[in-house]
Amino acid sequence: QVQLVESGGGLVQAGGSLRLSCATSGLIASSNNMGWFRQAPEKEREFVVARRWGDGSTFYGDSVKGRFTISQDNAKNTVYLQMNNLQPEDTAVYYCAARRGLASAQSIRTESTYDYWGQGTQVTVSS
Repeated sequence: QVQLVESGGGLVQAGGSLRLSCATSGLIASSNNMGWFRQAPEKEREFVVARRWGDGSTFYGDSVKGRFTISQDNAKNTVYLQMNNLQPEDTAVYYCAARRGLASAQSIRTESTYDYWGQGTQVTVSS
């Protein structure tokens, strides 16, 4: 059974940082495309960042480029999202997701192509 469990969310002031973790079981993170999405209240789920299986390419949403970084610890089967210079508009529930197989630069940004999802972790940024 595949499980993705996010942690590390919380309340932070604008300009601060948080690191989210996504612990995986039942799959090998390094053998899958791993991504982060977020959903703010009354908004659609938004692509944040993903690392592609195979070539290790990373793809970032325009709103987080230069501030967020995805990484993973293969020994721990865990994926991380380092978030710096957080702003109130980053407030959302953040979800970790895994996608099997080959992914194009377009499909890796598309939530409907992902196979597994975590339960989400809340990030709140105060101004």
